[in-house]
Amino acid sequence: MSFHNSVIIVASPRPRVGKTLLARLLVDYYTQEQRQVRAFDLSNGEGSLADFLPQQVTVSAIDGVSGQMALFDLLVTADEIVKIVDVGHESYESFFTVAHRIGFADEARKRGIAPVILFMISPDRAAADAYRGMNARFRRATLSPVHNEMLGPNQLRDRFPPAGLGAALLRMPALAPGLRKYVETPPFSFADTQLANAKHIPLDVHIELQRWLRKMHLEFRELDLRVLLADLQASIRL
Repeated sequence: MSFHNSVIIVASPRPRVGKTLLARLLVDYYTQEQRQVRAFDLSNGEGSLADFLPQQVTVSAIDGVSGQMALFDLLVTADEIVKIVDVGHESYESFFTVAHRIGFADEARKRGIAPVILFMISPDRAAADAYRGMNARFRRATLSPVHNEMLGPNQLRDRFPPAGLGAALLRMPALAPGLRKYVETPPFSFADTQLANAKHIPLDVHIELQRWLRKMHLEFRELDLRVLLADLQASIRL
């Protein structure tokens, strides 16, 4: 089971931890890999996923039964589309409460879909408590913690153990200050081949951006491979 048929949920109960940046990178990475991608934005306010990638993102709401059914029906449809969900901190509890109640991870597995949760870790007790709850509720999902180096060194490994098929710590290198002013101004797509000219990015900054993107893409490829190999091993044991 590879990311050709998967749902990748990027989440954190805390704001401003790099969650939407990671979701943007995933959308653009799979676009560059020439895979079909569909993204869902459950965040509110400025700087949301839909602000940066308006042509590729559907703004979703789950504050009513109809919205919940519409979203989760799409997420468990086995259509060979990589689906990426950006769960804002405001929607965190409601989204995962519904996902647990309907058995989302189990249903996804039954349909040949890899449910992957990328949890942005942060140095606070609330995040650690939320992660333990996530692990207890979604045993059938791949639960991978994500360390954003912008938040400082990773001294929290024991609080956020990877869990599930192919899970491992995902590292998100810190953005250089010279890159942030370009990357954090919407709209912005990392997959745009005319990016440097359109944004008037200096050559040295563009080179640094490409170096940073290569590191992120390596993390995504390794996670993809781990999930695939773990699923193959599980299939052999059966």
